[in-house]
Amino acid sequence: MLRLSRILLLVCGVLIIVPLITHYFLSKVESNAPNGDVHRTRSQLEAFEDFSTMKASDLKLRIEEMLRIKGSVSAELRDLESRRQKLQIEVVSLTQKIDELKQELHHEQTELERLKMSVEQAQVSHREAVQRNTPELALPGRLLPDMLPEHLPAIPSESIHLCQMHNCFDHSRCSLVSGFPVFLYDPDKFPIASAGWEVEGFVKTTLKQTLGYNPHYTSEPTEACLFVVLVGETLAVSSSNISQQPISTEALHKLPFWGGDGRNHILLNLARSGSTGRRDLATGSQDAFKGVDTGRAIIVQSTFLRSRFRHNFDVIAPPVLGPPGGDVWQDCPRMVPARRKILISFQGELRKLSNRTVKEISSTAYLDDLDGNVDSYHKTENNKKRDSYYTQDIDTFIVEHLKRMERGSTSDKFLFQFECLLSPVRGRTGAGDILGEWRLCGTESSRLSVLKESTFVLIIAPVGGEVLSTAPMQLRIYEALKAGAVPVVLGGDQALLPFDEVIDWRKAAILLPKARVTELHFLIRAVGDPDLLAMRRQGRMLWERYLSSVQATVDTVIALLRTRLGIPPVPVLEEPSPSVFNASFIPLKTDAIVAEAEPEESLGPIEPPYASPKFKRNFTVLLTQGHELWNDWGDPFRLYPQLPFDTVLPSDAKFLGSGVGFRPIGKGVGGAGKEFSESLGGNVPREQFTIVMLTYEREQVLINSLSRLYGLPYLHKVVVVWNSPKPPLEDLRWPDIGVPVHVVKASRNSLNNRFLPYDAIETEAVLSVDDDAHLRHDEIMFGFRVWREQRDRVVGFPGRYHAWDLNHSGWLYNSNYSCELSMVLTGAAFFHKYYTYLYTYWLPQAIRDKVDEYMNCEDIAMNFLVSHITRKPPVKVTSRWTFRCPGCPVSLSEDDTHFQERHKCINFFTEVFGYMPLLNTQFRADSILFKTRIPHDKQKCFKFI
Repeated sequence: MLRLSRILLLVCGVLIIVPLITHYFLSKVESNAPNGDVHRTRSQLEAFEDFSTMKASDLKLRIEEMLRIKGSVSAELRDLESRRQKLQIEVVSLTQKIDELKQELHHEQTELERLKMSVEQAQVSHREAVQRNTPELALPGRLLPDMLPEHLPAIPSESIHLCQMHNCFDHSRCSLVSGFPVFLYDPDKFPIASAGWEVEGFVKTTLKQTLGYNPHYTSEPTEACLFVVLVGETLAVSSSNISQQPISTEALHKLPFWGGDGRNHILLNLARSGSTGRRDLATGSQDAFKGVDTGRAIIVQSTFLRSRFRHNFDVIAPPVLGPPGGDVWQDCPRMVPARRKILISFQGELRKLSNRTVKEISSTAYLDDLDGNVDSYHKTENNKKRDSYYTQDIDTFIVEHLKRMERGSTSDKFLFQFECLLSPVRGRTGAGDILGEWRLCGTESSRLSVLKESTFVLIIAPVGGEVLSTAPMQLRIYEALKAGAVPVVLGGDQALLPFDEVIDWRKAAILLPKARVTELHFLIRAVGDPDLLAMRRQGRMLWERYLSSVQATVDTVIALLRTRLGIPPVPVLEEPSPSVFNASFIPLKTDAIVAEAEPEESLGPIEPPYASPKFKRNFTVLLTQGHELWNDWGDPFRLYPQLPFDTVLPSDAKFLGSGVGFRPIGKGVGGAGKEFSESLGGNVPREQFTIVMLTYEREQVLINSLSRLYGLPYLHKVVVVWNSPKPPLEDLRWPDIGVPVHVVKASRNSLNNRFLPYDAIETEAVLSVDDDAHLRHDEIMFGFRVWREQRDRVVGFPGRYHAWDLNHSGWLYNSNYSCELSMVLTGAAFFHKYYTYLYTYWLPQAIRDKVDEYMNCEDIAMNFLVSHITRKPPVKVTSRWTFRCPGCPVSLSEDDTHFQERHKCINFFTEVFGYMPLLNTQFRADSILFKTRIPHDKQKCFKFI
């Protein structure tokens, strides 16, 4: 009973508790149902019962209602999607417009800053001009005479030897801005020789052609400053006329522009043989003007007596034995090694005088020489001096000492030959038959073979202090310099060498008095190899520029007289820069692509184009610098005017060349301390640079490179050399980078076009850049800063070096990373515009031809040129390792034959120059802001500034 009651209680509890729990959970479900939907709380069974009890018509209506609701919702969703797409398109359009407005704002702000800077610079320039009170100089117009020389009475014969520039020259025909016009009497139209004599055909033809190439030549005698008369070389038609005077005084005075006294006339006697003129009894020298009334004319020849030479009036010129003109490097041996097989050599035979001849000469020589224009007392004293001099046989003592030196105990090898094995050389070689002169022995080829093996060559001045210069002695100078043997002139204190007025021969030769012959061996052994190579190199330059050809000699004579008068040379002709576009075609332009963000460092102001100043010193340089032209900014960078063979020499000659001059490289106008100089460096207060970019059928690459130049400070202009024969596409859009972009149409496809002196380049600083080079603005500005302090060098980014190949005994071009470099490639390098003139007008044509042959090596040629001129290595500046454009097409440098051709170029250029001019350096200019990644094993190689 008890169990049953417990079971009943348990069942009742379950029946009570289970419904309560069920109700609780159902109420929770109902309360959690969304939107209070009661149908959500009903069980599936109840819902099914309701659905089954519905009628078919109600069910159909319900379904139709649901479908209508679905269609309405779908339409609303489509409408919302359409509105969303329209809003998205509008947002994109507004975003693009915002970007365009931002770019326009940036462009307008840049233009505004540029205009502000222009206004500030104009104000600064105005203040400076007011403070200096100096007007800007411009090239004045030429001032020329308009009439022939007026006829004046001839001067007395006794006054001829007193002629100087101040009393025998008409300066009124040679104004400072005249351009120094020179007129040549045509030898065929105006013969001055007497019957039986005629000017040698080679000299006549060559001189007419050579002087015609000179930029000072004029065919109008009314405007001429100088009148050149070709006197020699004259030759006798037959031996029967040997006693006849070769020059007719009457014919000389009948020249149409002689003016009665021959003022401003140049009597040019070019010696090529020893048969010109009547022999002087005392010296045997050939003087074409013996007994000829030359009036106030200037005499130019090789042979002069001291008593007849008028210093700073007459000119000693070398004999012309070379070709008319052109490259002459093929005739010269290499300048290395410094020491040769023979230490010093001499070949010659002295024509001695007998005692009877001496006595005869002493009693008549000076009487005849002075033409009876000196009183008897001076005649007697001069004759005594002549007798005394000839009785002292100094040359005999010299010969005996040299023989003892040759027999002495020394390891040095000498070659002294004092007697000719065959007959002494006469006639064509210029040796002549001069009493007291050392005759030449052998042929020209035999003498040159000895000289090419000689370190030094001895040249003995003629016997007798009265002889100032002779053609045979100058011929020895000619052959010595040509062969690379350093001349040692015994008697250099009494004789004069060619163009001694303006050339410092001590830089290329050793000049000794004859009395110091005993110190000869010690002196030449004391010359070190560097000094020896410097003298040989200087001698090679002097020979090439002044002695090697008729053109070199004639041009130098003209330049010497122009320099003597203080007249500046004619400005050099620049290369025209014709545009690749027609005059009526306007190329399409587009906004430049904004470059990546530059560092916070201020690179400089964006200013309008400002060309380098011109005509600042052209008319005063001769007055302030003398013959050492444009040298106030530091040895050894000197410039000397001459065209087409203008050159720069390292501390060697006082004067070089003739013709056309160039503006100086150096300080410019002003000094340090200005606002531009403070931030940019260098000694020029205000300066910009020009980018020269050569391209060939890579339009898009070019456009991308130009776009990256937008906003580059101190950029004056971009000159694009269009080497392709096809013009640019008409629809090609050129970026507007804020400075002019001048596209030059090249006459032919040549890499030499990179270095033409285009007239479109108006700045001294030139940045040569490949069309695929990628340089940041801060890299370019750093390179510009370095160049401004190293204006005479090539300053750039890609460094290379040369090395000697022991296996093949030749030079190799090397582009591997090294601690040394000797070249900076002009694919990204700064250099002075002056070097474009030298490359075009002075560099041997053979080098430019080799560049065209290989379509390669123009950058090596420029490095050779600059190193040869300055004797300094280039300067490498460090980039941020972004030099090459990664997406550019394959260039010429990736060809398999590229390096082989560059090896050949280096060896060929070395042969042309006669030595290896490239200099190695471990110096590199790094910016402390670049954080260059330098390998640990290479860090010791670099010096940082």
